[in-house]
Amino acid sequence: MKIISKSVNDTLNIGKVIAKNLRKADIVCLFGELGSGKTVLTQGIASGLGIKRRKVISPSFVLIRQYSTAKIPFYHFDLYRLKTIEEILDLGYEEYFYNDGITVVEWADRLKYLLPKEYLKIKLSIKSNSQRLFKFTAFGKHYRELLGKIYEDIRH
Repeated sequence: MKIISKSVNDTLNIGKVIAKNLRKADIVCLFGELGSGKTVLTQGIASGLGIKRRKVISPSFVLIRQYSTAKIPFYHFDLYRLKTIEEILDLGYEEYFYNDGITVVEWADRLKYLLPKEYLKIKLSIKSNSQRLFKFTAFGKHYRELLGKIYEDIRH
């Protein structure tokens, strides 16, 4: 599935639609160049989960931020600064990925062979100053179903 976002507000709203369909233990992996909208999309997802958008910042120097919601924990990873698999292993990422929360990973390409077998992949690309292209790919049955729900919600 491909979607074009024409503004920051579009990206935030796409994130809210994604959030509406997420459940415990879901993993969303974001891929894309610097400035492609990964953090804004993450803010939209967080907002859709009931977290104030302004509280969600790129955790580039913290690597992982945890947010509590009324319903479910939200884990936000930013792997931009990490250069080796060993650094990711040292984070204890598995405790978050395979836990009861929702996990969003920016710079998921850094995971390499540690990528989960099942997850929702979103590749973000810059089309212009204001437009971004989002390409969604589902890995696993649950995520194919999730992607179908997201598609239906975005169409309406």
